[in-house]
Amino acid sequence: MTTAAAARTVRLGTGPLDAADVVSVARDGALVALAPETAEEMRRGREVVERLVDDSAAHYGISTGFGALAGRRIPPDARARLQRGLVRSHAAGSGPEVEREVIRALMLLRLSTLVTGRTGVRPRTARVYADMLNAGITPLVHEYGSLGCSGDLAPLAHCALAAMGEGTVRDTDGDLMPAAQALDAAGIAPVDLAEKEGLSLINGTDGMLGMLVLALDDLRLLLRTADIAAAMSVEAQLGTDAAFADDLQALRPHPGQSSSAGNLRALLAGSPMLERHRRADCGCVQDAYSLRCTPQVHGAARDTLDHAERVASRELASVIDNPVVTLDGRLASNGNFHGAPLSCVLDFLAISVADVASIAERRTDRALDPTRNHGLPAFLAADPGVDSGHMIAQYTQAAIVSELKRLAAPASVDSIPSSAMQEDHVSMGWSAARKLRRALDGLARVLAVELYTSARALDLRAPLDPAPVTGAVRDGLRKTVPGPGPDRFLAPEIEATLQYVVSGRAIADAEAEARRPLA
Repeated sequence: MTTAAAARTVRLGTGPLDAADVVSVARDGALVALAPETAEEMRRGREVVERLVDDSAAHYGISTGFGALAGRRIPPDARARLQRGLVRSHAAGSGPEVEREVIRALMLLRLSTLVTGRTGVRPRTARVYADMLNAGITPLVHEYGSLGCSGDLAPLAHCALAAMGEGTVRDTDGDLMPAAQALDAAGIAPVDLAEKEGLSLINGTDGMLGMLVLALDDLRLLLRTADIAAAMSVEAQLGTDAAFADDLQALRPHPGQSSSAGNLRALLAGSPMLERHRRADCGCVQDAYSLRCTPQVHGAARDTLDHAERVASRELASVIDNPVVTLDGRLASNGNFHGAPLSCVLDFLAISVADVASIAERRTDRALDPTRNHGLPAFLAADPGVDSGHMIAQYTQAAIVSELKRLAAPASVDSIPSSAMQEDHVSMGWSAARKLRRALDGLARVLAVELYTSARALDLRAPLDPAPVTGAVRDGLRKTVPGPGPDRFLAPEIEATLQYVVSGRAIADAEAEARRPLA
């Protein structure tokens, strides 16, 4: 946790949480504070639950079992054990450890629901989550365990277990230790669950939503970077920007397409390399689809991103629990824990990610082929035949793109019954989110290889100069990755280019030269 991040505090009230605040807490270690009004709302919600504790009627989550066991009435003297047992039994995850940023996002989003007062938990229970976030305590959560319905049950249960002082966590330094030890070191008293609280801590879609919010943050950066890499490819292959003209884009008025084309025009402005297309003796008619149709493909992904952001904003304004405390003081069962809205959009994004990566790989392949790259050496090699140049860098791209096609197969069309057919249709939203995270990592690597290759191609066009903006990006990359020459160990250079991409430095260099932000 950096000093700058730790100094920032995200204030949780009873209203919607901002996506940027989720990213700040999850990734940058920002602190969390509960607004004063949340205590009163939680107190009112708790009063509703406590009025029902001694009611002769059955109330789900208070005086009954759970899931397929909801028909069992639980006597008062067993209800605290019921809540503890629920958390312990549902903390049944398996597989690799889930990333710290995902767990922090999940905990923040669950806390954001708790403080609305609509779940019936006590203020002291909510404060434990805030204290754990602020102390940098991250519960150990596993890859498998959520079906995306009744919320992300197992992942959330591992977090609730840690709040009880049980299970395993990582401290602020990343060291594994028992939860009780970490809480004690931070001066946090473990929560002693009361009626309904165990259920409220695990019955949310917070893992799916947290991963969606983080993915949107990543994809916004990658789509702008995709325009930069594409512009460098168009230029290095002596293409044209004529197809990106504003009046042509207006004939098909998709917002994302317009934004991408506008970026491409700005990136290619003033390029000497594009003059070839403007000469009467050029003989060029039109570029290949992978160059000419860049705004249409990148734009479709942008429009998908916009749709996903609208879904995320609605989810950030939602209260997910079952049963839920209504504004008029009822405790009502509902189906808002079903992850379908999230699962569908997570899958939609994975499809767009695969498509953007696919067209980027095709542009790279053209740059390496002497029959299509307009005079560049085969594979951009220094001495083709002796040197292989970027031949195998494109293989790496191709392997990733093939994997992204598999990851684009939707999880949301699958459903597997559970809990003795009580939970007989599930969203698989957690699975959709997990594969989207892998897909975004793959897209970043594909774009890094395209940028790495197109920068080399621009160098090989000397004495022709690139456009000022694409030239600035190439020069920025050259600070860590050398230019053309005999064959070298490529993997470290691809990794350095990846860091140039995911750090945002490529975008920063482009925007500084263009003196305008990329859309």
